[in-house]
Amino acid sequence: MQKKIAAEFLGTFWLTFGGCGSALLAAGFPMAGIGFAGVALAFGLTVLTMAYAVGSISGGHFNPAVTIGLWAGRRFPANEILPYIGAQVIGAIAASAALYLIASGKPDFTVGGFVSNGYAALSPGGYSLEAAIATEVIATFFFLFIIMRVTSPSAPKGLAPISIGLSLTLIHLISIPVTNTSVNPARSTGPALFAGVVYLEQLWLFWAAPIVGGILGALAARTMDGRATSSL
Repeated sequence: MQKKIAAEFLGTFWLTFGGCGSALLAAGFPMAGIGFAGVALAFGLTVLTMAYAVGSISGGHFNPAVTIGLWAGRRFPANEILPYIGAQVIGAIAASAALYLIASGKPDFTVGGFVSNGYAALSPGGYSLEAAIATEVIATFFFLFIIMRVTSPSAPKGLAPISIGLSLTLIHLISIPVTNTSVNPARSTGPALFAGVVYLEQLWLFWAAPIVGGILGALAARTMDGRATSSL
């Protein structure tokens, strides 16, 4: 279990550091910023690389919605849910602290939204609460559906991390303007702690919607294949 917890901590740290770091440090860099597409690709690459690196140890969840979804799909034991989620949240907070340290090294640094998730006035595109809920539920539904299907016994072996990483990239390409893309409560929690009270007040959505979407996606996938495997 200690190795699993360490793997989930490192995987979630890398996801938050790489994905949120690309948005915070590189997306708007003058004349050479990577933009939305670059940020979306960065998130996908973090999952792909760490799934290959530690997926054989912990299953490569790096996301409370994935852990709970896999439990709902009967791919993961209930007694390991809390240790996994604890490691994921701590990993995201540690990565956010590292990003704050780096970003604050720039003379004109201001915290601002600190790549946090939000809706209404805190949405990058000003999207409503209803739009944010729909986006996060649908996106996480398909994320878990894809994870469940590409890790099923009938799926081609060794290719799951590629499919999962590309699906997360696509999700970000769709939803960055709406919520800044969560589909991951841990990723949302870390930056929100540094962004301030207004973002923390909206954090409930980025726990509730991904978990609901993840459970529904896993249940839908299970109807197509009742067999189980817990590793990516």
